[in-house]
Amino acid sequence: MHELSIAISMIDQISEESANRGGLDVQAVHMRLGVFAGVDKNALLFAYSLACEGTPLQGSRLVIETVPLLVYCPVCRHECTPPSVYQIYCPECFTPTPEILTGREMEVALLEVAV
Repeated sequence: MHELSIAISMIDQISEESANRGGLDVQAVHMRLGVFAGVDKNALLFAYSLACEGTPLQGSRLVIETVPLLVYCPVCRHECTPPSVYQIYCPECFTPTPEILTGREMEVALLEVAV
């Protein structure tokens, strides 16, 4: 379950940033997670709540925005959503589409802090 190591890494980095800014009281962590990132959303939510215990982020929420898979078709020359993450081809012309535009994201986008 690599989601636990991801959660621990996030918490360490956020705690360090919070301390550098005078000990912010982080209420929520907003994250962008692509469907092609190889991370299970529910497992990450569980791992985050578990890993927060005993840290400055204990009691904070993890809010995950799911980023869809979007590819560029070199034949049709347009952006499209493939049928699934296992079948990455243009749904219009059925050409395999190696250029992924979105869906791999795994980033902390925003921290909600108490004032």
